[in-house]
Amino acid sequence: MTSPAPAAPPPERFNFARHLLDRNRQRPDRIAYIDDHGPMSYATLDDRVRRMASALLAAGIRREERVLLVMHDCNDWPVAFLGAMYAGIVPVAVNTLATADDYAYMLAHSRAQAVLASGALLPVLGTAMARGGHEVGLTVVSHPDAALPAGAVAMDDWLQPQQALAQAADTGADDPGFWLYSSGSTGKPKGTLHSQANPYWTAELYGSAILGLREDDVCFSAAKLFFAYGLGNALSFPLSVGATTILMAERPTPAAVFSRWQALRPQQAGVKPTVFYGAPTGFAGMLAASDLPAPAQVALRLASSAGEALPADLGERFTRHYGVEIIDGIGSTEMLHVYLSNRPGQVRYGTTGWPVPGYTIALRGDDGRPVADGETGDLYVQGPSSALMYWGNRAKSRETFQGDWTRSGDKYVRNADGSYTYSGRSDDMLKVSGIYVSPFEVEATLVQHPAVLEAAVIGVPNEDGLTRTKAFVVLKGGAQVDEAELQAFVKERLAPHKYPRLIEFVPDLPKTATGKIQRFRLRERESGPRG
Repeated sequence: MTSPAPAAPPPERFNFARHLLDRNRQRPDRIAYIDDHGPMSYATLDDRVRRMASALLAAGIRREERVLLVMHDCNDWPVAFLGAMYAGIVPVAVNTLATADDYAYMLAHSRAQAVLASGALLPVLGTAMARGGHEVGLTVVSHPDAALPAGAVAMDDWLQPQQALAQAADTGADDPGFWLYSSGSTGKPKGTLHSQANPYWTAELYGSAILGLREDDVCFSAAKLFFAYGLGNALSFPLSVGATTILMAERPTPAAVFSRWQALRPQQAGVKPTVFYGAPTGFAGMLAASDLPAPAQVALRLASSAGEALPADLGERFTRHYGVEIIDGIGSTEMLHVYLSNRPGQVRYGTTGWPVPGYTIALRGDDGRPVADGETGDLYVQGPSSALMYWGNRAKSRETFQGDWTRSGDKYVRNADGSYTYSGRSDDMLKVSGIYVSPFEVEATLVQHPAVLEAAVIGVPNEDGLTRTKAFVVLKGGAQVDEAELQAFVKERLAPHKYPRLIEFVPDLPKTATGKIQRFRLRERESGPRG
């Protein structure tokens, strides 16, 4: 395949919100977003973003101060996020499924001066704010669904009297742009600080050069906007090319996704997604659904997957059904989006593909030296979208951001054709009888069994303190299989030492909001007290 021309760097003085608005001034009537309430044109987006910038400045919030964005996916989300960036104020986008404890920590840690929130989230947010220890002086509410607490204001009422800010803040490409919180597997969430230029790079290097997004595309992401993956899918990428994006506040269940794919909701006015962004567990659930839409009922031309490595079987089944490739890749909060990926017309299911041009990949052993092809190593990445640091956490910053390189925390194998195969997280990898075992490899084999819907594999100690593998298995509705049959199934397909010594059948698996399996929760459960 012919490689695209390298992306030109942004100018030294650069404001990402201004960059996006400028790109779309020639298409004022085109629909930028369609949420659960209806459409918003590019002209309306432009006006509301600049009104938001004026309102924040008029409230006394200054350049580089933070505002917490706690909002379900809706048209107000990009208005709030880009309005803050336009003013040089730093939006801190946080998980809408977080607890009051999480919000209390983030409010204090970020020193946010204001909160921009969905009305439905005010109860849990109010609990967090009542604990004190924060600097919030203003709460702006999107779609309030009840009487507002004292000091809060409805977003529409707040923006209406404002004059649209004529000039964006004169920010630099390396100035603070926004934060995302990276949860990791243990400890407090880390405030990951990204520059104004970082989303420009992900849009140019991946959204345009790899996915080939176009103005006539309609994008729909199961991953929410507060995730790095979702932020690119539903904001940076489509707005960079003038595409339309469908936003959904509810959980991405198969039924909710299918209704948007088929434009069954009147708000969509028949507009169907052409590009869908999901995660492996979501694709598994959809393929197992009895009401999976027929190809003629959808308009998909491309699908993307990230969050966890995509089992080959899922990709192959999806492609057989829809004639559409799933472009599997890996990214991170720290790198902002995907840097290692399959690409349209060049998909090798079972691998994460090849480095995205503009990024360099290295695999290193425990001694820090490069490993040979076919050997498992820790993945390091070098590229222009790397975060600046973790706010207020020098030790973790040094551990992750090592000069030009960012340590991903993932283990990979480089194949002879230059593609990379996922071997699990650094803290998920298992050593059984002195040999590395990839939990993902065992999980991907288990889900090939016709009775298995999902599986997660961890290591548990035996009576001698040595690691043995345990699989937690979710069966498809009405299916039956026993432990011995599944163990034999794995033994037939993998090296003998890799089969799970223990199998526990469970109704579901612990997951993040994007469907990523939380193996650390299973480890905590196994190490907890026994009744």
